[in-house]
Amino acid sequence: MVRSRQTRVLFLNDMERLERTLFRLEQGFELQFRLGPTLQGRHVQVHTNYPAEGEKFDRLKFWPLDWINPTGREDDSDKYCKLDLQVAGSYQYYFCAGNEEKTGSGYIVVDPVLRVGADNHVLPLDCIAIQTYLAKCLGPLDEWQDRLRVAKETGYNMIHFTPLQKLGMSRSCYSLADQLELNPEFSTEGKNYTWMDVDNLVEKLKKEWNMVCITDVVYNHTAANSRWLCLHPECGYNLVNSPHLKPAWVLDRALWHLTCDIADGKYSDHGVPAHIENEHQLHMLRGVLLDEIYPRTKLWEFYQVNVEKAVEQFRKLLQAGGKAVRLENEDKKRLRILPDPHCRRFGNTVDMTSALETFIPNGNEPSSIQECCNWLRNRLEELNVESYKEMHYHEEQATNCIVGNVVYERLADHGPKLGPITRNHPVVCGYFTFPFEDNLTFDQEMQLMSQTDKACHFLAHNGWVMSDDPLRNFAEPGSNVYLRRELICWGDSVKLRYGEKPEDCPYLWAHMKKYTEITAQHFAGVRLDNCHSTPLHVAEYMLERARELKPDLYVVAELFTGSEELDNVFVTRLAITSLIREAMSAGDSHEEGRLVYRFGGEPVGSFVQPSLRPLVPSIAHAMFLDVTHDNECPVQIRSAYDSLPSSAIVSMASCATGSTRGYDELVPHQISVVKEERFYPKWNSEAKPSSAGEVNSQSGIIAGKLALNKLHQELASKGFSQVYVDQVDEDIVAVTRHCPSTHQSVVAVCHTAFRNPKTYQYRQEVPPMCIPGKIEEVVLEARTVERIAGSYQKDRKSINGLPDHTLEIREHIQLHDSKIVKQDDVMCKGRSEFVQEIEFEHLSPGSVIVFRVSLDPKSQELVGVLRRHLVQFSDHYKTGSMPDNNVPAILTTTLAAIMSKVTLADMNVLLFRCDAEEQEDGGGCYNIPSWMSLKYGGLQGLMSVMGDIRPKNDLGHPFCDNLRQGDWMIDYVSNRLVIKGGALGEVGKWFQAMFTYLKCIPRYLVPCYFDSIIVGAYTTALDIVFNKMSNFIQTGSTLVKQLALGSVQMCGVGLHPALPPLAPTLRDVPYRLNGVTNEKEQCCVSLAAGLPHFAAGMVRCWGRDTFMALRGLMLVTGRHLEARNIILAFAGTLRYGLIPNLLGQGTGARYNCRDAVWWWLQCIQDYCNMVPDGVNILMCPVSRMYPTDMSQPQPAGTWIQPLYDVIHEAMTRHIQGTEFRERNAGPQIDRNMTDEGFNVEAKVNEDTGFVYGGNRFNCGTWMDKMGESDKAHNKGIPATPRDGSAVEIVGLCKSTVRWLVDLHTHGFFPYATLTILSDGRNISVPYEEWNRKIQENFEKMFYVSHNLQDPNEKHPDLVHKRGIYKDSYGASSPWCDYQLRPNFAIAMVVAPELFTVERAWEALEMAEKKLLGPLGMKTLDPDDMKYCGVYDNALDSENFNVAKGFNYHQGPEWLWPVGYFLRAKLYFAKKMGPEIYDKTVYLVKNVLSRHNIHFERSSWKGLPELTNENGQYCPFSCETQAWSIATILEVLHDL
Repeated sequence: MVRSRQTRVLFLNDMERLERTLFRLEQGFELQFRLGPTLQGRHVQVHTNYPAEGEKFDRLKFWPLDWINPTGREDDSDKYCKLDLQVAGSYQYYFCAGNEEKTGSGYIVVDPVLRVGADNHVLPLDCIAIQTYLAKCLGPLDEWQDRLRVAKETGYNMIHFTPLQKLGMSRSCYSLADQLELNPEFSTEGKNYTWMDVDNLVEKLKKEWNMVCITDVVYNHTAANSRWLCLHPECGYNLVNSPHLKPAWVLDRALWHLTCDIADGKYSDHGVPAHIENEHQLHMLRGVLLDEIYPRTKLWEFYQVNVEKAVEQFRKLLQAGGKAVRLENEDKKRLRILPDPHCRRFGNTVDMTSALETFIPNGNEPSSIQECCNWLRNRLEELNVESYKEMHYHEEQATNCIVGNVVYERLADHGPKLGPITRNHPVVCGYFTFPFEDNLTFDQEMQLMSQTDKACHFLAHNGWVMSDDPLRNFAEPGSNVYLRRELICWGDSVKLRYGEKPEDCPYLWAHMKKYTEITAQHFAGVRLDNCHSTPLHVAEYMLERARELKPDLYVVAELFTGSEELDNVFVTRLAITSLIREAMSAGDSHEEGRLVYRFGGEPVGSFVQPSLRPLVPSIAHAMFLDVTHDNECPVQIRSAYDSLPSSAIVSMASCATGSTRGYDELVPHQISVVKEERFYPKWNSEAKPSSAGEVNSQSGIIAGKLALNKLHQELASKGFSQVYVDQVDEDIVAVTRHCPSTHQSVVAVCHTAFRNPKTYQYRQEVPPMCIPGKIEEVVLEARTVERIAGSYQKDRKSINGLPDHTLEIREHIQLHDSKIVKQDDVMCKGRSEFVQEIEFEHLSPGSVIVFRVSLDPKSQELVGVLRRHLVQFSDHYKTGSMPDNNVPAILTTTLAAIMSKVTLADMNVLLFRCDAEEQEDGGGCYNIPSWMSLKYGGLQGLMSVMGDIRPKNDLGHPFCDNLRQGDWMIDYVSNRLVIKGGALGEVGKWFQAMFTYLKCIPRYLVPCYFDSIIVGAYTTALDIVFNKMSNFIQTGSTLVKQLALGSVQMCGVGLHPALPPLAPTLRDVPYRLNGVTNEKEQCCVSLAAGLPHFAAGMVRCWGRDTFMALRGLMLVTGRHLEARNIILAFAGTLRYGLIPNLLGQGTGARYNCRDAVWWWLQCIQDYCNMVPDGVNILMCPVSRMYPTDMSQPQPAGTWIQPLYDVIHEAMTRHIQGTEFRERNAGPQIDRNMTDEGFNVEAKVNEDTGFVYGGNRFNCGTWMDKMGESDKAHNKGIPATPRDGSAVEIVGLCKSTVRWLVDLHTHGFFPYATLTILSDGRNISVPYEEWNRKIQENFEKMFYVSHNLQDPNEKHPDLVHKRGIYKDSYGASSPWCDYQLRPNFAIAMVVAPELFTVERAWEALEMAEKKLLGPLGMKTLDPDDMKYCGVYDNALDSENFNVAKGFNYHQGPEWLWPVGYFLRAKLYFAKKMGPEIYDKTVYLVKNVLSRHNIHFERSSWKGLPELTNENGQYCPFSCETQAWSIATILEVLHDL
């Protein structure tokens, strides 16, 4: 199977602690760390303890990773550091930002690679089929091979041995007497076997049988009779090193003596006989405990203070003059009690400093001291009473636990029914070892507690605690588990006490390290026994030692934490490869099927995932067992008939699977890890059913298990990675495994038998099944049947199974030969659905039938051909591909070659176009009836939806459902392009040809292959788009490229040309044939203001929006020719010295904005500066539509002027002053404006050089909201008139004048002066003088000084913030001048010479503090009384300030000003010095990262017009706005 290099990307975010998140990776993967939005721009260093090349792993040794910046630019949003993962294990990473020590961290787990066979081939983890053996039941080592052959002949490839070490006296497989010694029982007379003999056997199994061997490691306890424990009692929890356990030990001994007394009949007259049989006797036992045992032990004394002793000590201190100053608000609660470190009765003491602070005598006389001592005595007695009450609470809980234990062991039906209380079967299991004679009295035993040489041997047993925190050690101080009798105790084992590090218990750590090394030396993997109770740091240390010897150590564990998050703590810290899961945990067949789906595999028909994708959390790899070796027997819990179907369900899981020895042989009882002493049967192919010591393929379900294990391994090795589970009825489960490259399936239909068919009536009728595709064969059919072989008799020597049950099995047969299937009918649903309907005849409880299914031959061929054509996008499709013998001509050329002829203008059609644009062409965006319309008609509309569906494989999404139901969406994609003709038509034909195959494959595969086609086409289109753009874009970051797509998104050609015609003599103008008139017409690209509201028709083109966006979307991206055409087209519409606000193709233009002309002039300047030989544009011919103000629209070519003349005219009209009334003034062009608002004025102040204009009834800048509400009485009133001199217009004017002076100096502009008519005579105004006036007056008039006596300040009473720049100067409402808005930053960018550096920086800092939001800039200071940050254009109310969206520019956060703000910050930060510049770069990157995230998440793939306050979504905003994208792209260009 072809597989490309897999790369996963982990995004790092500030303060993100992911220690409880599991990230699994495979060897050979590349892991990239990238910065998330919270870290962009900060100096981040990633550290890891993954070993550097050539070095050994050291958990405590971290090293920094180097950053790789693919672009090599300051914009390093794509930078990453990486790890090439070649070594299995658990590895930690952390990262620091700046000087912070650690700002985030987590773990990654790299899976091991297992190898078997003489050729050392890989055994994939999902291929594992494991069988557990109790080592003590294998007999002498020289007989193991005969017994283990059962696993080989049953198809297992991994053996799990319980510990092979010498066992303790309990004979439990997990109670080890010596961790270093091989169990001597494996040796025979005359032959003493060693670990090397075990190693030889393991190696033989690996090479000859292709089997991996693993074994348990037990770190948490050792056998109570371990000899080394007698020599090193410090290795356990005893009364010397753990004196906090003394009260629990005292209670434990009291309970032992209670056992003796009850067994001897001493409590019979109390109603507690030795044989407890009813509730009354239990009640009496409870009374004995509470009334006699606890009072005798006086356990509360261990937590109390000797009052008289403490008071006397206090008295002496007072008499000696001891004093402490009473602190305010201190009372007697301040008294501190110090616990006795030796835990003696009345051993707790008083912190006398706190006593002196708390109890202060009124004088030095004896009576005052006595009074003070009495206060202390009373308080201590109160505290002693509290200790007594707390102990009583513990005693009640202990009583409940003791009585509950008695109920389970002696009365419960599911318990062991131990019978009478005896010394061998005590009331409760002892919690501590007592290695001395049992004839001591209770009081004599209490004396031993103070004898260190004796007390050190009273060791706490191990066990487990129901619902306890697995990360807490229940034997350590702070836990009352032993005292409250909450431990379910293993009386044969002692809990080991490691401490925190090897130095805390050197012998134990060294001993267990050697044990670990022996295990790792001889076995390929380990099972961590009792993992959830093993101290994490211990297991971590030991596994590190093991991996030093066996780098690809396979680690399995069974966890009982009850929480996936807690499971992850163990999995990530210990690098657990597989967690054991059990089918027996399922209460019914539905739950069993759900477990199959849960533990591995993708849904059938899943999408192809990219090889480079985000690293997402995963669940632990599962080892799914039909039953574990320490759980109840399925034959007893369910029925013998369920063994086969449940095994089949498990075997179909896409993960490691397995069983325990005895399950396949139908052993009808649990094989006890403690009590079982018999041996497993050996393999003998000739064995008879009655032969207890031998088994063969006729025994139990062995033959079926062999077939299932083979099938399981085949499915995993051949890539059947997709899973579907179908609940046919309440007892029948069908599991499908599907290969996504060959599209073969294997379907297992399993009739479970959780209840015995002999005693339970199952449904007679089995529902028919429809299986898509062609059934090639029945892989196997089998059912459990009875045979005559005698009834079950438990053998004394061998672990024997039910002899009277076997399998009736047939393998690899044709469907018509099946005994389970009654008949099959072939059905065709449409042209691509080939389905076989199966009717069952003998699918009885306990039956299994497995089908191998292929696509029908025609579908198989079509899928193969389709994959062959997809290889051009990825080698992934080579597997399963087939040659195309009848390849259409269009498919003989690669799509990249076809698309290379598509222009960027046509890419707008291919990739984008919203519904309004599509409707203009007579169509619309594709609508999914049960859901919604796509955002675009082009490929991005599809990609935005599929981008959400693909990572989650959300095949139930309405989008996928629509694809499965019919060809409507498929035809839409191709037909939409074919009808366009030209290069786009060729792309459409390519889609048509590909879709011809797609339409004829099974419908469940259509979504994934449709996705593959669209993704391939989309990525090809993007490559071509970027290759047609500037070098800045081609070599830019992902964010740069995303933003550059905004150029394609916004720039297009509609059905009707949006721009007026250019001069006929102008070269390189695009033409097309008009579809209606069949005449040639210009088809220049126009720039939409925003989508979806300003996309088509009259509202598409706006002068202001076009030229605010043109630099970023066209010049920065390298679309110079199209930018030139737009500049010249608008130049042709100049009238009154202004550029239209709403273009209306020129003939329907409105000249009601004062700023558009200045943005147009700024773009011409940018064109000259950014485009090679850009000044040549000044000589280009302009076809004037309105040669004079009063002209009717003139045909193209009637009046031609060079662009420099048009520029000069615009400047002249302003210096002269222009006043006019809009044509057709009235409600026909604006239904809200008052009559005065139609009067337009634009002039230049002769003293300051500032452009000014407008009036209080219109709004001639970008803040152009006109009131619309009659209810609120704001109709016809502009919210933000900004009349006078708007700061950004003054800045743009200054930029233009300065530029024209420079152009004239270099001979590119013929005019040095402007000539105006004043008082009947011509006056010359030099451009140089105009430039000077603005320069001299700007800060005088616009800067709000800190000087309260500033002579230039006309309205000091209106100043509410200082150190800022006014938003306007000379407004009709003077207070508007002083409002803090973001517009001054525009002037800073285009004319930075106007600003003093320090003043500019202070103003920008204020803007950052008050105006900067997550994505945009607040349009008004939040401190302003007019501020309202939520824009709702639909809300009509009586509120003047917000009705009908009146607050459009009074607080909502617009995105485009952020671009100018950040550019201004960067410019002036450089002037402020390197330290400030570095901080500013961090700010810029951090802000841009938020835009990056919005871009990635946006289905429109753009940046919005605005947001509500604090970045909240605004439903009335354009979803993607040209100037928003453009100005952010400009920031990156500056950066």
